[in-house]
Amino acid sequence: MKVRYLAAFYTVIMVLILVLVINLFSDSKLINRDMIYYNEQMHMVTQELEMNEKRDRVEEKYGCDIIFLNDNDYKIRLNRLIQDGAVIIDYYEDGNISGKIAWNDQNNYYLSMKNDLYKKAVLVWGLILLSGYLLLFFIYIYVIFPFKKLQTFSSQIAKGNFDFRLPIQKNNFFGAFTESFDIMREELKRAKEGEYQANRSKKELVAELSHDIKTPISTIKATCEVMQLKEENKDTLDKISVIMSKADMVDKLIGNMFHATLEELEVLTVEPAEESSLCISEMLQEIQYYGEIVFQNSVPECLVYIDRIRLQQVVDNIINNTYKYAQTATTVIFHETEDGIIIKLRDEGAGVPEEEAALITDKFYRGSNTNGKAGSGLGLYLSKVFMERMKGGMECYNDKGFVVELFVRKV
Repeated sequence: MKVRYLAAFYTVIMVLILVLVINLFSDSKLINRDMIYYNEQMHMVTQELEMNEKRDRVEEKYGCDIIFLNDNDYKIRLNRLIQDGAVIIDYYEDGNISGKIAWNDQNNYYLSMKNDLYKKAVLVWGLILLSGYLLLFFIYIYVIFPFKKLQTFSSQIAKGNFDFRLPIQKNNFFGAFTESFDIMREELKRAKEGEYQANRSKKELVAELSHDIKTPISTIKATCEVMQLKEENKDTLDKISVIMSKADMVDKLIGNMFHATLEELEVLTVEPAEESSLCISEMLQEIQYYGEIVFQNSVPECLVYIDRIRLQQVVDNIINNTYKYAQTATTVIFHETEDGIIIKLRDEGAGVPEEEAALITDKFYRGSNTNGKAGSGLGLYLSKVFMERMKGGMECYNDKGFVVELFVRKV
């Protein structure tokens, strides 16, 4: 469950609890009574009794107890009222005490306690609410956020991006776990580089052998051509023709093998489809952990003709180059044209020498600023191939840093 859903669920539960508390104490209205109040009540009760109103009606109306001296249970009721802490006032008739009028404030006392309890309950509710939010924040910062980093890290490793580092923080509970993942990344990177070097050596060996074999084949073909000019015997000429055709066949097979060795990476499939341009922003947001990516504007919303996987590879490669060589923030600028969208990715580094700018997208070419840094010289080359197969394009130049412009065609 996402943290925001958990926080929303927790908030709803706490609001329901608050509503329940308010309902439980909603009738707890404390009446503020003093002797002025009781004297006023006494005056009104006396008037009612002098007007010969029934005692029970007067008691119900004014919330009091009226006892007369001639009542059989006078003393019993008076003692009970005294024990309950009631306010008792003498009732006079013709200047003589003829009874008592009492107000039992025990209920008012309970209401006072109830109001105090209500205030304390609301205070405890607020403390629990605040503590819950602090706990959720703590869980997000120290548990969920590190796991989200691990998720991003694993997705980048799955894409083959072994230059994506996983930062290790001192206060991270999963520090050792994180360190193990980063060690795994280093080992995978070394294994991948070793595999690449081995494959590169094999390709170079095949290319060298192909070139070496083509030399004697060319000699055989040249000899056959001389013999065809000098020989007059038809049977011998036929045999020379057979040798010539077989030499041509071997020459073509070797040529095919030679070119396949150099260009086998170009058989990577590109399958463009209609996609929303908003996915471009998502691609860039996914690789924020490389370093800072500054968006000067938002991507124009439209349908574009792209292969999401290949475009992700292109973007990853460009941002990775910025991280590896320039080590600066990447500024992203979107510009909409009639036919498509231009995505300008610019770092703040020194750029590349002008004489190398035209060669930077060539196969196996690496600039003079790559010394001591791992790489194959195929990243920008393949990026350009992918963009062209999506009916777009890619340009590289210097402009206050190194700039890569990608053109994505609209549907």
